Amino acid sequence: MGKIKDVHREEAMKKIQELANAADICLFATNLTELPISARPMSRQGIADDGTIWFFSEKDSHKNQHIELDNRVQLFFSNTNNQEYLSIYGTAEIIKDDEKARELWSPMAKTWFHEGPEDPSLTIIKVTPEHGYYWDTKNGKLITLLKMVSGAIAGKEIDGSVEGRIEI
Repeated sequence: MGKIKDVHREEAMKKIQELANAADICLFATNLTELPISARPMSRQGIADDGTIWFFSEKDSHKNQHIELDNRVQLFFSNTNNQEYLSIYGTAEIIKDDEKARELWSPMAKTWFHEGPEDPSLTIIKVTPEHGYYWDTKNGKLITLLKMVSGAIAGKEIDGSVEGRIEI
């Protein structure tokens, strides 16, 4: 077991930025109060200094329909190269803002929104984090594996990972 380190406010926002930027793609879960929960892979378009995470979405998508009914969402980021994981719970807001879309735009987004940032089907989902949980090895996959093997051979814990609650 690793070290427990809960983070709050500014440190929490930095942790969200660090881990979400490293992972890029997350499972974006909606419809949290009914089974089955709906989750789909989404690429984040940006992360603000205050921890707000931005996504592009098709205006008629299921996720937008779910958010209109219940704006609570959960995001699951996984950076398996470095064994870093982040779960964020927050609220989502659907906005239509061409200026913000231009700010967040990347060439890859044209795959889904052929008319660019002004595409009439493009909406922006703004996720405001409320709290979450993270797991961070700080060593990368190979070192973590070597520590686990060494610990198993030595019969003692040699972990070095850090995990904790994120409170905004």
